[in-house]
Amino acid sequence: MTPIFRRNAARAPQDRLVTLVRKPGCHLCDDAQIVVEKVCADLGVPWERKDITQDPQLHERYWEQIPVVLVDGEQHTFWRVNEDRLRKALTD
Repeated sequence: MTPIFRRNAARAPQDRLVTLVRKPGCHLCDDAQIVVEKVCADLGVPWERKDITQDPQLHERYWEQIPVVLVDGEQHTFWRVNEDRLRKALTD
């Protein structure tokens, strides 16, 4: 019998991916990046930065919400990033 994997099944932090959707010159984006860098470094989670001005699809979807943090491709938060909440999302 093949095991059933649930969409939100627990995964090791290093198997997760955090994406920060941001734009140049955005002070909230700079603040969010500091939190993302810290949490991801502490937990060994890979992360990437995407520039909303370079991606029409991201711009269409998130232009009113930046910065936006995605965890495994799903929106986790926007505007302000709470360190404890992000850490919990990556370890639960």
